[in-house]
Amino acid sequence: MLLIPAIDLKNGQCVRLRQGRMDDVTVFSDDPVSVAKRWVDEGAQRIHVVDLDGALKGMPINLKSIEKIAAAVGKVPVQAGGGVRDEETVQKYLDAGVSFVIIGTKAVVTPHFLRDLCIEYPRHIMVGLDAKEGRVALDGWSKISHHGVMEMAQHCERDGVEAIIYTDIGRDGMMGGFNKESTRELARSVKTAVIASGGVSSLDDMRALNELAEDGVTGCIIGRALYEGGLQFKDCLKAVGG
Repeated sequence: MLLIPAIDLKNGQCVRLRQGRMDDVTVFSDDPVSVAKRWVDEGAQRIHVVDLDGALKGMPINLKSIEKIAAAVGKVPVQAGGGVRDEETVQKYLDAGVSFVIIGTKAVVTPHFLRDLCIEYPRHIMVGLDAKEGRVALDGWSKISHHGVMEMAQHCERDGVEAIIYTDIGRDGMMGGFNKESTRELARSVKTAVIASGGVSSLDDMRALNELAEDGVTGCIIGRALYEGGLQFKDCLKAVGG
């Protein structure tokens, strides 16, 4: 099970949101590069970065910070997204040292865009499916679409994505545990690797994630709990046998 610390960028700072609300922000560091290096030093084998400003504005805003993070962590892969609406932006992320580019809104509203990217950049494209009550959220979680998350996951698989990052918005940043059943249901609906996200907050969650490995859940993104919940990354690694 791949455990992936999250770094959410807003105004160049490392922050966390509650339930995706931009008006409920906690700033954890003014130096996201040092945060990334800390997680790598503690054993992280991948880093997850989201440009929150970019997600809202539809274009990368914190690209320089992402480039610095990628350079600082060396060979540890970075998966990053936020504001990816065209192929040029995908190339900018890859040029900045990102290994996997995460597509969100555009993958839902313009399906051929995702298919074309998977052909052009094989094994470099992931999709972030953020759900609320089974529906996919768009535009930095500010809108809820009519698309069902299972249906979209299957579309993404047909297009050839490297992995699907599934976030239950209702759990994200609340430290109340991740949605085990909906994550399992999504993972079973596709053969593509699924990375769980949203609400992971305890070692019990780590053990529950291990149970989902046989269903196709290959990793987990951990956010707020690492920063303020008393969850130690080394303990998380032990809990999943890492």
